[in-house]
Amino acid sequence: MKAARYSDSQIMAILKQAEAGSTVPDLCREHGMSSASFYKWRAKFGGMDVSMMTRMKELEDENKRLKKMYIEAQMQADIIKEAMFKKVVKPSQRREMAQWAVETKAVSIRAACASFAISTTCYRYVRKLDAENAQIADSLVQLTETHRNWGFGLCFLHLRNVKKKHWNHKQVYRIYCDLELNLRIKPKKRLERETPAPLAVPAAKNETWSMDFMHGQLADGRSIRLFNVIDDFNREGLGIEVDFSLPAERVIRSLNQIIEWRGKPKRIRSDNGPEYISHLLKNWAEQKSIELAYIQPSNPQQNAYIERYNRTVRYEWLTCDDFESLAEVQETATQWLWTYNNERSHMGLGGITPKQKLALHT
Repeated sequence: MKAARYSDSQIMAILKQAEAGSTVPDLCREHGMSSASFYKWRAKFGGMDVSMMTRMKELEDENKRLKKMYIEAQMQADIIKEAMFKKVVKPSQRREMAQWAVETKAVSIRAACASFAISTTCYRYVRKLDAENAQIADSLVQLTETHRNWGFGLCFLHLRNVKKKHWNHKQVYRIYCDLELNLRIKPKKRLERETPAPLAVPAAKNETWSMDFMHGQLADGRSIRLFNVIDDFNREGLGIEVDFSLPAERVIRSLNQIIEWRGKPKRIRSDNGPEYISHLLKNWAEQKSIELAYIQPSNPQQNAYIERYNRTVRYEWLTCDDFESLAEVQETATQWLWTYNNERSHMGLGGITPKQKLALHT
């Protein structure tokens, strides 16, 4: 079943955040949704209690205008009151607020600095390498808008290994934090268990493939299945087949299509699903001289490469959109698969992409 589902109250809360001034990219990154989903929700749920909210904002604006008629001390208190709901912890943030007060509130620099507890030297400080910092910030914002679920590690490795930008990681991380792009780390349930033996890493491509099924859901609630195949050597995604039903015949057809351009593997690892243990697949593998390696029942860690790949598929693509049809799912799957193989850095490969790993051994 699809992991990301939002109740009406959650949707209304997200829309209220947008009305409060949060940008659509920030909301999409915070809540793990796509901009298309946001605009669908706004078209469907927008406009509720708008008149009351508008009237309240008008009264607040009128109250602010009346306060600005008082003396300079009252003006300074008004500025501090407006800044109470904004983050002014770091000196850089206080400097930005002081500059905002001078530009918009027509107060002196000395009064603005006193309001936010900074010196005039701090107010006039100009960072070095502003042009480079701006370039780093633009690159990070563009990456996080395109890949909403990438954290700092993937963003930095993409800039270093794919874009060939040799920026210092501490400088990039500082700007990453200043832009407040940090993803919340979800706590994991730790289970005490024996340490499993690590999977052997193939020495060349087409030595071992892994395949597995995933389940998803369309926007109208209909369940769909996804058939995933990867090469264990460089973790390259070889194909994603999508349909309402994927019997053994479809599995064989998908594998034949991959073999036409990739070549034949020596071994294919899978679980003990009915499609994989069918006579059709076994006869096909025997004709092709391909070994079918089955993991032990109830031991998915023995097929860890494809299980980790499935998590990436679900977290970074499948649950980020509400798909209307199978054709839409298949089209976006093909696009995402190209991005995964060519642009997404892989931690298990030392921070390079699957295509870069393949190029190093050809």
